[in-house]
Amino acid sequence: MKKKILLSLLFVCLVFVPFAYAHPPKDIEISYDPATKMLTALILHDTSNPSGHYIKRVDVGLNGKEIIREEISKQDNNNFQKVIYFIPDVKAGDKLSVEGYCSVSGKLEREITAE
Repeated sequence: MKKKILLSLLFVCLVFVPFAYAHPPKDIEISYDPATKMLTALILHDTSNPSGHYIKRVDVGLNGKEIIREEISKQDNNNFQKVIYFIPDVKAGDKLSVEGYCSVSGKLEREITAE
């Protein structure tokens, strides 16, 4: 009986401990340059393993409609993922959003208004 309990506890630890270290992005810094029509997003996400725990997907929205979805295979470095997109259809007052998804657990979205 003790063996079954011990094995069950070991199994639970192996399954759930990685999630204890998982976290959504800390922040997303977004800028849009109307002269070049370039959107830049710096998705802050600390990790000790950018190949196994990383920003796996980035979605970009324009006025509430998704216009870009990018799947990413590993994070640029241990601290952030940087993405840059050419978006020619943005007008002053438009809302641009960026949503970053962690490969293990969590997501974060930020929005700016174009000038």
